[in-house]
Amino acid sequence: MAMHVDSGSLVTPDQYSSRVLNHLGLVAGMYDELGVGELIDQVIVQDMERRHVSLGQAVKAMVLNGLGFTQRALYLTPQFFQDKPVERLMGPGVDAAQLNDDVLGRTLDALYDYGVTSLYSQLAAQAVSRLGLSSRFGHLDSTSFHVDGDYASDAQDEAGVVRLTRGYSRDHRPDLNQVVLQLIVERQAALPVLMQPLSGNSSDKTSFREAINAHINQLRSDVRLEYVVADSALYASETLQALDQQQVGWISRVPNTLTLAQQILDTVAPELISPPQRQAMRSLGTVYAHIKQRWLVVYSPEAHQRALHTLNQQYLSGSRAELTKADKLARRVFACEADAQQALSAFEKGLKYTMVAQHRILTRARYRTTGRPAHDQLPAGYDYHLELNLACRPEQHHQRVWRKSCFILATNQTDTEALTDDELLAAYKDQQNVERGFRFFKDPQFMAATLFLKSPQRIMALMMIMTLCLMVYAALEYRIRQALADHECVFPNQKNQPTTTPTARWVFHYFTGIHLLIIAQLNSLVLNLNEHHIALLTLLGERYERLYAPDG
Repeated sequence: MAMHVDSGSLVTPDQYSSRVLNHLGLVAGMYDELGVGELIDQVIVQDMERRHVSLGQAVKAMVLNGLGFTQRALYLTPQFFQDKPVERLMGPGVDAAQLNDDVLGRTLDALYDYGVTSLYSQLAAQAVSRLGLSSRFGHLDSTSFHVDGDYASDAQDEAGVVRLTRGYSRDHRPDLNQVVLQLIVERQAALPVLMQPLSGNSSDKTSFREAINAHINQLRSDVRLEYVVADSALYASETLQALDQQQVGWISRVPNTLTLAQQILDTVAPELISPPQRQAMRSLGTVYAHIKQRWLVVYSPEAHQRALHTLNQQYLSGSRAELTKADKLARRVFACEADAQQALSAFEKGLKYTMVAQHRILTRARYRTTGRPAHDQLPAGYDYHLELNLACRPEQHHQRVWRKSCFILATNQTDTEALTDDELLAAYKDQQNVERGFRFFKDPQFMAATLFLKSPQRIMALMMIMTLCLMVYAALEYRIRQALADHECVFPNQKNQPTTTPTARWVFHYFTGIHLLIIAQLNSLVLNLNEHHIALLTLLGERYERLYAPDG
């Protein structure tokens, strides 16, 4: 078989080669659209005359690897690129062999030396600007990653270096050393605007306060952040007072363990629950930690049903267990009435699901001989027994249902026109944006299931690369959805039905099978593009069309 090309020469089969493009053109396009590599090469000094690959290109290679979803470790990057169109994705003159572990390791060192949190903040500010995001709300949270390998303790004692150690494990593996990643994610596109590696034993209550104190001015100026949103770890007296001094707007969930919160739930929840079919909320003013704030009590019908199911099961099993204990107590023999009364008091203190409704202390004569005693026989002594009846505690059961059916949000913005109750609730619900980012990191196909590098410094830099992967992913998803909505277009979903809100992960999957066919190093064809691929690339713009266009 032979093919005739424009030059008039014949092309034999051994002059064909194929490269896997898939969704990597989308990733490369967004990386360039955000200007990530360009900014890295501007701010970090490097001798380009002695480099085949710039730092910005090396970081791009790691992002492409991370978003390749091939379960390849970072140090296998050359193998990852062996069957990819490297020059098309990376730029002229770059080949897979140049993307080796030595180049990538030195790149991680350079990122650490510059400062990973500072560098990422610059990149995030540029991304927010280029995407035109309005980052009014920033969602703050943290997660942990396991680390393998032995690391020198003196290196971990160096200022600014995270300590790889055991701590509270979000993955329920307290036996493993870990490192913590803290993020602030903006609400509109779920784009991380701040990342900070922390030691494995870091406490959210402390690290949240320190992160806001250190970075709030930069977040205000660079991404126009107005409110920090976090879970109940933010709601600590010392933290709230520090935020008040910085004049930081905040939204947090109030811990249900606070006495004031329990009192308010016990008062407000019964009114909100009726009728139980609808979400309801009640706003009220209060003072906590000497700070005026607005509390929003929110009733959730779904939480109410979960509470009923869970608590009914708990009360059923708990009541049975306490009835069994009551039977055992009734069979005990006491030497005196005081001992019986003392045992009853101790039993009542341990009751959680029931209460003693009635009880009697019975006195029974004890004789030296068995059988019926003689009419004039005197007892050798007396035994004492408890007779008791248990009853359920409906009020306590209702109280627990009420408390689990509602939750309380707090903010220091007391002006309901500046931040309405609906906006407050919606902002807190979008806390799932940062949690979704953590699920992205923990995906088995992502490169960060377990971290293993030569030093804690490189692990810190790798965590910045991981966050850059999330930035590119979130930005691409936002751009795709925005382009579809702006042009009133649709994209097929998993069921081949039209949608305007596809996930980036699904789009990546939809682009699977796109290959670049290279003919005699002269021409190239892009194979397996269909009408939906082409339509989406057209919406995204010339940069993306060019990455999927044939040459020659």
